[in-house]
Amino acid sequence: MSAHALILAGLDGDRTWRLQDYVARGGYEALRRVIAEKTPPEAVIAELKNSGLRGRGGAGFPTGLKWSFMPRAFPGDKYLVCNSDEGEPGTFKDRDILRYNPHAVIEGMILGAWAMGCTRGYNYIHGEIFEVYQRFEEALAEARAAGLLGQNILGSDFSFELFAHHGYGAYVCGEETALLESLEGKKGQPRFKPPFPAAYGLYGKPTTINNTETFASAPFILRLGGQAFLELGKPNNGGSKIFSVSGHVSRPGNYELRLGTPFAELLEMAGGVRAGRKLKAVIPGGSSSPVLPADLIMDCTLDFDAISKAGSMLGSGAVIVMDETTCMVNALERLSYFYHEESCGQCTPCREGTGWLYRVVHRIEHGLGQPGDLDLLRSVAGNISGRTVCALGDAAAGPVQSFIKHFGDEFAYHIEHKKCLVSPMVQEAGRQIHVSRPC
Repeated sequence: MSAHALILAGLDGDRTWRLQDYVARGGYEALRRVIAEKTPPEAVIAELKNSGLRGRGGAGFPTGLKWSFMPRAFPGDKYLVCNSDEGEPGTFKDRDILRYNPHAVIEGMILGAWAMGCTRGYNYIHGEIFEVYQRFEEALAEARAAGLLGQNILGSDFSFELFAHHGYGAYVCGEETALLESLEGKKGQPRFKPPFPAAYGLYGKPTTINNTETFASAPFILRLGGQAFLELGKPNNGGSKIFSVSGHVSRPGNYELRLGTPFAELLEMAGGVRAGRKLKAVIPGGSSSPVLPADLIMDCTLDFDAISKAGSMLGSGAVIVMDETTCMVNALERLSYFYHEESCGQCTPCREGTGWLYRVVHRIEHGLGQPGDLDLLRSVAGNISGRTVCALGDAAAGPVQSFIKHFGDEFAYHIEHKKCLVSPMVQEAGRQIHVSRPC
């Protein structure tokens, strides 16, 4: 673990998720100080702005600016929602935050409620991690018993109630308005925007939605100071970030690093490419972010701006590593199947287009590709991008476009020769192993 870790620091004990352990690590100090000193909400938001914290769920929108959108003078209930619907393939950081450091999320949400004048909050937790939902409920009970949640928090006139909500595993509910629809008991489908949630959100009331890691960062910012957090990273990319490393590495897992750390350092921390093989490609921000070949990613630093300049997105920080034995056609087929299955069906370009993408890639992988298939894939992907209510359409089209852009020779070889360009021979334990390919 990096020496600059904040959220994951000190989580090597036996019961790090308990309130007592969190307090021993400095937990709830920021909340106690804010309430005791009656820190003006505007000052809290200003500290968030100074920190350079950007949303950790994928879009990277400045958090302090987002909090400032909440209309403080609005009469009646205002809502705060944590998006823990972690369904992006390759991403597994938020569940570990909730599993081992849930009180950081709770404190961050209470601080957000103070800053924005919210009365109620919800944490929408992905449907396939029920044990994490149960642990978060236990943490909520501890916080209520300690007077940190509910009426008159810490003896003040500030009240805020927080609830956990268990989703049902739909990827589209990671989109903030589809999440709100699901919270309201309706089918999880995205809403048209505008109006945006800050004006018309949960139950038609002003609502702010942030990612799990974003909320968990807030207590550290208000305890250490926005400037100190900013200096952990780089301009416009403040603080540390958790990267979920998976794929062909020796030590997959979650690594918290300063934003701006070279990718090569993260790869080394993860044990390097497994079995001494060569790096071929990396998906740097979850499956919806464009793939980058080895020569591009090895020159990159891990921050929003550098990854964007290279032609991809930092996204959720899910780093999927692929070595030289990877068939890129086979990899894209699996990704395309996922987006085809997870399309909610509301938009025609996404509902029909994702099926087209999957079927065409599937036939290329299985030796049935046709000469015009690459042009067809580019055309279908182009007709999906920017033409859907939410970003799931773009998430499905982006991998197709980037895989063909950087590894088009493999797709062309599949189509022409009806077999894989990647050698089916890999080295394992000093002997050759034949790897069967569908094509």
